[in-house]
Amino acid sequence: MSVSLELQVKTLPNEPGVYQYFDKDDIIIYVGKAKNLKKRVASYFNKNHENGKTRVLVKKIVGIKHIVVNTETDALLLENNLIKKYKPRYNVLLKDDKSYPWICIKKERFPRIFATRRVIKDGSEYFGPYTSVRTVRVLLDLIKDLYSLRTCNYDLSHKSINEGKYKVCLEYHLKNCKGACEALETEANYNDSIKEIRNIIKGNFKESLEKFQEMMISFAEKMEFEEAQKIKEKLNLLSNYQSKSTIINPSINNVDVFSIISDDTHGYANFLKISNGSIIQSHTTEIKKKLDETDTELLELFIVEIRQRFNSQAPEIYVPFKVNLGESVKVTIPKLGDKKRIVELSERNAKYYRQEQFKQIKIVDPDRHVKRIMAQMKKDLRLSEEPRHIECFDNSNIQGTHPVAACVVFRDGKPSKKEYRHYNIKTVEGPDDFASMEEVVYRRYKRLLAEGASLPQLIIVDGGKGQLSSGLKSLDILGLRGKIAIIGIAKRLEEIYYPDDPIPLYLDKKSETLKITQYLRNEAHRFGITFHRNKRSKSAIKSELEQIPDIGTQTITTLLRKFKSAKRVKEASKEELIEVIGNVRAIKVYEYFHPLKK
Repeated sequence: MSVSLELQVKTLPNEPGVYQYFDKDDIIIYVGKAKNLKKRVASYFNKNHENGKTRVLVKKIVGIKHIVVNTETDALLLENNLIKKYKPRYNVLLKDDKSYPWICIKKERFPRIFATRRVIKDGSEYFGPYTSVRTVRVLLDLIKDLYSLRTCNYDLSHKSINEGKYKVCLEYHLKNCKGACEALETEANYNDSIKEIRNIIKGNFKESLEKFQEMMISFAEKMEFEEAQKIKEKLNLLSNYQSKSTIINPSINNVDVFSIISDDTHGYANFLKISNGSIIQSHTTEIKKKLDETDTELLELFIVEIRQRFNSQAPEIYVPFKVNLGESVKVTIPKLGDKKRIVELSERNAKYYRQEQFKQIKIVDPDRHVKRIMAQMKKDLRLSEEPRHIECFDNSNIQGTHPVAACVVFRDGKPSKKEYRHYNIKTVEGPDDFASMEEVVYRRYKRLLAEGASLPQLIIVDGGKGQLSSGLKSLDILGLRGKIAIIGIAKRLEEIYYPDDPIPLYLDKKSETLKITQYLRNEAHRFGITFHRNKRSKSAIKSELEQIPDIGTQTITTLLRKFKSAKRVKEASKEELIEVIGNVRAIKVYEYFHPLKK
């Protein structure tokens, strides 16, 4: 750290605020917030950072500027605004190039209600933005069915109406409009409808339901059953819409719910807006990490940005873990009940979004998909490098008979079947899995070394500590210990064993690393057992044909090549046998399977 930087850090105040890092070209490269500016900024220079990008950032810092604010909330908002304005290289930037739809209540006499993607500051009311056009359409269709509103763009001023400037149109005759243009509807009545619509858009159905209920009873008491039936249909429409959006508890009102899940490179954050127990808004996005940011940092950034973007004034938010958002908003971490289930719903949405992104990436950008999986395997299995090349070994025998082994090869997490190898065990007698594993690992890597072929980054042996130790012996003999990582996987509880470590590693049952490891183990078992069965079957066939006097190996091979099995040789006619192996040998084979009765 240079002297000037050191002085700048020492003179920083112990107050909440925002700090900015500048490079040698006087360009902002990072913006951050802090409860205590001095402590936070000093932490960048007082310790060794594990993350390489952070180390690069620190090296590039030439100047520091800061802005002191009153509260943490102000710091969060200012940080978010500065990031969006300057787009620093090392900051997470929540990019969103989409234009979202809004519902507009136009500022005019007898306001129109319509969907738009443009927000014009003319005093009109805008609700949204909505992440789904379908939601907007459903809402507008519901409003159209419930209320008779004008759709024309006439200037319905007092003067124009009094002068009789306009005439009712087809919409009036279809009873979709009450004819405000000819003063057939009062402004007060129309505004009452607008007030109810405003509540429906906000998710508050109570007033509208009560009004329609009173109207229906009133018509029924007057014996106007047709009108009462029309109101009942509107009630059903409103109730159905409400029931579709109600999730847990109607008492949960005006709450924002946020959650995040992440991997090494990206975070996936979800936002739900709850009003009267109903989800009225939902949004999920992907956030690319820049400096190995924590889930807490990413979620704080996401919360501030989303509440600004969606103009949310909710006094309370639900989150899965503690975040610092200042004093202006109540932060709740639900532990049980309906509130907990809402947070779990948000997390589930984030997980599904993550899965969808993975599927898309797998198709569109397979390289990124592979990099992500390899990075995850390196982290989960505690390896020094990504396991781009993995080999897995398995033994097969029945009480020591026909012992074989199999080696399967995976590259970039996928089987490379042309590199699979079978091994006949040569030096081991009897059922000794440990010695068999030692032999096959030794033979495999002795050959690769002799041929100058590339070695794998990871070896997996099917079995526990015993098989792992056997494989390790062979690596010791070849001088490869420490150069190739080796682990054992036990079948019973899927334990992962490491050399010289008695305590096994247990991976998450749903993790991709465990799935690929299991796939390797199962593939080695399948490949090995198939070879073992074929060998055993051929041995059984040959042993039966070998019992025939004066019939040699070459003749047996010729017969099996033609008839495929000992059973078909047995069922063959004398003429068929003569055609294949000649008269003399054919008679011997035929008479062996069809002895003459005395």
